[in-house]
Amino acid sequence: MDVLRRVLLTDGRLYAVGAIAVALWLAPRNAGAAPRTVDSPSMQVSVEVSPLRVELKTESGGSTTQAITVHNTGSDAVRVRASISDWNLSMEGAPQFATAQETRYSASAWTRIAPPEQVIEAGHEAIVRFTLAVPPDTAAAGYRTSVLFEFGAASGVPVGRGHDVIVRSRIATLIYVNVGSAPAAVDLTDLKSRALPQQAQQIIAVLKNTGRSTVRTRGTMTIYTSGGAKVAEIAVPDVPILPESEREVAIDTGDRETGKRLPSGEYRIEVRIDVGMAAVLVGETTLKVS
Repeated sequence: MDVLRRVLLTDGRLYAVGAIAVALWLAPRNAGAAPRTVDSPSMQVSVEVSPLRVELKTESGGSTTQAITVHNTGSDAVRVRASISDWNLSMEGAPQFATAQETRYSASAWTRIAPPEQVIEAGHEAIVRFTLAVPPDTAAAGYRTSVLFEFGAASGVPVGRGHDVIVRSRIATLIYVNVGSAPAAVDLTDLKSRALPQQAQQIIAVLKNTGRSTVRTRGTMTIYTSGGAKVAEIAVPDVPILPESEREVAIDTGDRETGKRLPSGEYRIEVRIDVGMAAVLVGETTLKVS
């Protein structure tokens, strides 16, 4: 595999290297994300939804039906309302939801859910199915939609009275739909450090996806002393980069669980990121820990 290398310094000066675009093809699968639980302080509500992410590969004109499990682990019956919602990612990777509407990369208009509302008794689980039908002649690209679940009392009265409580009583299954084989075109545009209170510093890799496919990151960050000795090798988080978007990928230089940090000194950082292109993206920067 070729290497697409660039040096990115902490003062922001960049040495440009042209990106290489090749075909990216995602295998069809339901990503095995762990179930997520939502709790409400207003009543005994505890609900798990699985999977939280579904990744599909299809061609224009294709269709599929998938199941999402909703498990009521609480002590009260709960009313579950399911709806289709568009979403985007912030620069930091936080999902941002909006009312379903037709956009360039939206798959919401292609998606139907059943049932849209049901009551699940305590200790029971239910299935919500979505059917996604891609229109013929759809251009090859990475599309997306989501099934957004909202929870309320079985009587139909929403859980809680305040807006904040309603927001906390939502869980979404994100759906990625890669139609055809759109070439991937991603560039590593910046490397910078971020200091967090009471935590180890982070290296932030800024990736710009100019292609039409959704890609995912993998790779390593290697830390060297100023003398060239290898200190640590850390995995790059597996995160999505949406089509024609830019986002930050945060890589911890220490261990959050143990609180271990780098000793004081100056370090050279090398980040290697594979997004499915023929070339691996490589960036270098320096880090000073005081």
